[in-house]
Parts: sequence; structure tokens; C-alpha cells
Amino acid sequence: MANRTVDALRESVRGPVVTRDDEGYEEARTVYNAMIDKRPRVVVRAQDVGDVVAAVDFARENELDLSIRGGSHSVPGFGTCDDGVVIDLSPMRGVRVDPKTKTARAEGGATWGDFNHATHAFGLATTGGIISTTGIGGLTLGGGIGYLSRGYGLSCDNLVSCDVVTAEGSFVTATQSENEDLFWALRGGGGNFGVVTSFEYQLHPVKDIYGGPIFYELDHAGDVIRFFREFLPEATEQWGGFPAFQIAPPLPFIPEERHGDTFCVAVACWAGSVDEGEKALRPLHDLAPVVAEHVGPMPYPMLNSAFDGLVPPGLQHYWKANFATELTDAAIDAHLKHAPKLPAVNSTVHIYPIDGACHRIGSDETAFGHRDSNFATVIAGMWPDPADNENNIQWVRDYYDAVAPHSEEGGYVNFAADDDQGRVPANYGANYAKLVEVKRKYDPDNLFHMNQNIKP
Repeated sequence: MANRTVDALRESVRGPVVTRDDEGYEEARTVYNAMIDKRPRVVVRAQDVGDVVAAVDFARENELDLSIRGGSHSVPGFGTCDDGVVIDLSPMRGVRVDPKTKTARAEGGATWGDFNHATHAFGLATTGGIISTTGIGGLTLGGGIGYLSRGYGLSCDNLVSCDVVTAEGSFVTATQSENEDLFWALRGGGGNFGVVTSFEYQLHPVKDIYGGPIFYELDHAGDVIRFFREFLPEATEQWGGFPAFQIAPPLPFIPEERHGDTFCVAVACWAGSVDEGEKALRPLHDLAPVVAEHVGPMPYPMLNSAFDGLVPPGLQHYWKANFATELTDAAIDAHLKHAPKLPAVNSTVHIYPIDGACHRIGSDETAFGHRDSNFATVIAGMWPDPADNENNIQWVRDYYDAVAPHSEEGGYVNFAADDDQGRVPANYGANYAKLVEVKRKYDPDNLFHMNQNIKP
């Protein structure tokens, strides 16, 4: 059978099919990380599952690279490719909430902002990311760490079902009782197994939270990190948040003379009764003098979008990550040495707790392979000027090299860089061998290889 042409592809899909000769190509090929400059042969802006099936078939039949783009936040730029096919799911952003069952089904191109807006109306939420413009798909398939992880587990722990287009162009549903092996692999195995066109999540009664960022002088950074190390193991799981390092942006709650200074930050999220929030966060106010804070009751979606302004599309991105079973004194010393050298207000370092409910899921129950870790560290290098790439990438690498000896071998796949393919087995963790088996079954020819790739 002859390979399908682009004209035939256009006839078989409802959404726009954009090629290099078409108006709008520059916009269609652009991704979140401005460091990525690739020119796909065709971008299919999928309107529905039928469009996704047609695009997968087109890529397979023509033996072209295939990239799947949801929220477009992939730091390595996996949502695009040179001379290949991009399936852009961003037109598919619908979210339908069932308040009776406390579930929501969201299309594969939805962002966490879309999702939170829909669920908040019912006083419900599930674990999402830290930036609301992040796509639900990439974050969930890699695990899904967020403010609510300690109380409700990872995003992937809250999956009820997935609709998937496989490498052979078939449409299947994956649940605990249907295509169980695929459902297992999708919960932490990344985009290696198909195009997930919709996700169904379990929701929880979270509407308003008490929290926000608290800024401390760098002199107290060690105290802040040690607080999280020592306080969290005994803390109720409604207590969420993380330590971070941040250059102060020009926000009204920060003294104007301190704008541009580097601080240690505690970002807090109390998901219990709002009336108990002030008491719950009092230990953060007692551990060191507070320079500035923006803490109080707020809708959960407000906290989930609080940092969006620091990371607009078009920045340069280079990230590294590691899991940590313990924040040792040596690891803290490494943070204290390198974090104060943050190169831009957009750059940050976050140390996310992944204990509590995350630990109640067995290490072999999902593909997420680091259930024994207590923290996930990300060194997120982000800056506007490409002229700074060499120096700022080196800052990320030096920082990572200093922290790595005091961390686990693997890191969170959603934070991995394009030069981390050699770390793939360690990043997927204890379940890597089983992931290879599932990959061989559902994608033996590795059509879905534009990712932190599990080779069949």
C-alpha cells in the first residue's frame, strides 16, 4: 500500500494540517523552550481522536519521527522534531466533572489551569503541577508531583482510566481491569506507549487552601531545608509545600529595595480547614525571621498559578533533577554553595516532598519507580537571553554534579534534560525491566521515541 500523502492526511482529519509552506507554520512549530528550534514536516492540530489516529498512521506509514505535544512544556523539546510529524493536542482541552463520583475526565491537550478551573467550581481538585500552563498529559504520565502530593499521591496515582491511541493506530481504554499492563506503564512510564487522548482522575475535596510563599535571608537557608527534613515525617499529610531558592521579582509584597536579591523561600500549601491554616503554618514563621510573604487563604487554583508570570513561553530552559531518600547535611551544603548563584529571576531550585500518600502506593503498583524517595529536587535553569546559555547551562551542571553524590541515581523524568538519555533506566527506577516488556508489546518498533525513551 502506498504511503499516505500530506494531501490525503488533510482529507482524513478535521483539524488544521500545517506544513512549511502554510501560513501559521512558525507559530505551529514553536514550543515553550526557546532553546529548541526544530522544523517538523507537518503539524496536525488534532480536534478529536480520529485526527490522532490519522496522524499516528501517517507517521508510521511514512517512517517519520513522531512528537506528541500537549501543554508544550517539555524542557528537552520532545513536543517537536525535525522533518517529522507533530500531533498538537492543544485544541483538545475539554474537562467534564462528575461531582457525584468525584471524578473528572479531561482531554489530552488540557492544562492544569483548564482542569483546576473546571473542578474548583465543585470544590474538588487532584494533584497537579506547580505551573498552571503545564499540560496534564506530560506531567501525569511522568508521575505528577504537586502541592497535594503528600495528601493525595501523585497525579498518576489518581488516574482512573486513560483512552489511548497505540502505535498501530488502535484506540484502547486502559484501566485497572482493562489493558492492565498498559495502565500500569502509563502511570510513570512517560509517553512511550501511545497517545493518551483523555485522562480520568479521582478528585478530592479541596477548594480553598491556606498558603503562599515566605521569603527568608540566605543566611537561614540551611535552617529552612533542615526544617522540611525534620518536620515533614511527623506532619499531617494536609501539610504541603517545599523549600526553594528564588531571586525576588518586583512584586508589591516584597520590599522594593530587595527586588533582585536572592532568597530562600518556603512555599506552603495547607489543604486542611482554612481556619486552621495560620496555626498549621506557624512553624514556618517561627523558624527564622521573615523578609516578605504572601500567605493566606486563597482558592487552590490561585496557588497553582502563582508562579506562572515568572515562566512565560519563550525562555531558554535547561534542567537537571535527582530523587533523594534523605536531605543529608552534605546535600544541604551543596545547595547552600550553588543556589545563591541563581542566574536569573526565572531560574529556581525546588525540593519537593514525595512522602505521605505517595509512599502508600507499592513500588510495583505503578511504573513510577521511586516510591522509597522522600524528595525530588529540580534545578530549573530558565533565562531570557540565548547569549547566556553557555554560562547558565554550566551553572545547572555544576550544581547537579555537587548534589548528585548525595542523592539517588535517578531523577524525575519530567525534569530531565535532552542529554539525560543515558540516565533513562535509573530515572524510571526499579520497574524499568517491566516497562521494556510493555514497550515491546505496545510499541515494538519504537514509534514513540521522542521522550525519555524506553527502547524495546
